[in-house]
Parts: sequence; structure tokens; C-alpha cells
Amino acid sequence: MASATYLYCIVHAQRAPRAGRAPKGLAGATRPSLLEVDTSLWIVVAAVPLATYGPEPLETALRDMSWVADVAVAHEAVVEHFARQPDVTVIPMKLFTMFSSPERAVQETRSQRRGLKPVLMRIAGCEEWGVRMIRTIPAASRRRAGAAAGAAPVKAGSGAAFLAAKKQARDDARDAVRAAAVAADTVFETLTAVARDARRRTDAPEGTTSPPVLDAAFLVPIAGRARFRSAARRLAAGSTGAGTELTLTGPWPAYNFVHGEVG
Repeated sequence: MASATYLYCIVHAQRAPRAGRAPKGLAGATRPSLLEVDTSLWIVVAAVPLATYGPEPLETALRDMSWVADVAVAHEAVVEHFARQPDVTVIPMKLFTMFSSPERAVQETRSQRRGLKPVLMRIAGCEEWGVRMIRTIPAASRRRAGAAAGAAPVKAGSGAAFLAAKKQARDDARDAVRAAAVAADTVFETLTAVARDARRRTDAPEGTTSPPVLDAAFLVPIAGRARFRSAARRLAAGSTGAGTELTLTGPWPAYNFVHGEVG
């Protein structure tokens, strides 16, 4: 059966990482294995059938978001297996990074050694954490809404009261947007100060009708994990008053700090 070589990640370590208990990886692929590229540098690869992962079938399959999600989960599981090993630095590859043969995969990675070195130095000993903030109803607005609900109804002829209520609603909405933006900036600046690097997304995530006020990734030294998480928890507790809700995810391999610079 015709196949291509699928590349999960690049691994830097003083000795070959353990691959024996790695997850099975993509559906239809061979078990993940290591290929040596250079001293202390390996790639994690598998053979995938072109009948599934070739250009034409893949173009059709990419329309199935459920299938793509399954591939992403399988890909991530393999990357995380190596990233969790001690004294290992992993550069995760994007989904569907493939080569015509194992030799070609090794050759291409070897040609990028000079560019890989600064990336490996930057992410060594670090992990990625994600922070997302969305807008909620500020506490002050909830209190005013509750008071209004218990108040006597406005008489039909009271146009002035109606207009005043409309203006108050507009003012509340504008103030809420401003407070959420300030809170997001504060969170990003505070967490950036305890991280090695940070990335803030300005584009709305696909399929989102109400974009988050903050969608950011932080490169955090493993030794500073507790400090970072503690800061994030304090910020999450304080963000509710500004009408925002903070969600922390991770740790992850450093996807947002290598893409665009590798492969």
C-alpha cells in the first residue's frame, strides 16, 4: 500500500526518548517511531496510507470537522507523550505535516538545524498555557437589573422615564465593554510578567459569534508553573467584578511559540 511519512514532532534530548509506550497515533498509521536526525535530535514519524492521507482524499476529508478533530486528538496524544518525558524538548508539528519518505523527512529536518537551535533554546524547560476571557454581566449591572425588576412599572405615558432607561442601558453596555477591555489588558500584562514569552490573538476563533476579550498563550518555565497558576487564579477571582470570566488551560506543548518559525 502506498504511503507517506507523517511527522508528529521534533525531539531534542541527550539520549533517545522512549517510544515503546507511545499512543497509536493517527487512524490507519503505523505506530510512532523515532528517526535520528543529528546528535541529540530526532523526529517522531509514522507511515500513513495515501488512500486516506493523500492530497485528493485529504481535501475531501478536511470538510468533516469531526474527523479532523479526531486526527488532532490523536496527533496531540503522541506529541504529549514525548513532551512529558524528563529532559526532553519537543517542537510539535502542525497537523498533516507529511513527506514522501522517511529519508526525505530526515533530510528536510536536517536542513533546518540552524533555525531549530534558537527555537529549542527558547522553549527548553517550558510549557504552554492558554488563557481565554469572555464577557459576562457585570455585578453592578446585575444589581441594577434586580432593582429594576422590583420597581414599579413605568407608566405608558412616561416618555422621559423610558428614554432615561434606554440611555442607562446604553451607558451600562459601553461601560461594560470598557471594563472588560481594561481587565483583559491587566490579565495579559500581569501574566506576561511571569512568563518567558506570550502571544495574544487578535482574530476571532472560527465559529465564534461573540469573540473573547482575551485569547492568549503563555510560554511558562516549568519551574515557574505554580507561580503562574497562582497569578491566574487571583486574576480569575478578580475578573468577575469587571464582567469577565477567565479560563486557564494547559499545560500544552509550545505550539504557539514554534509555528511560523519551523517547517
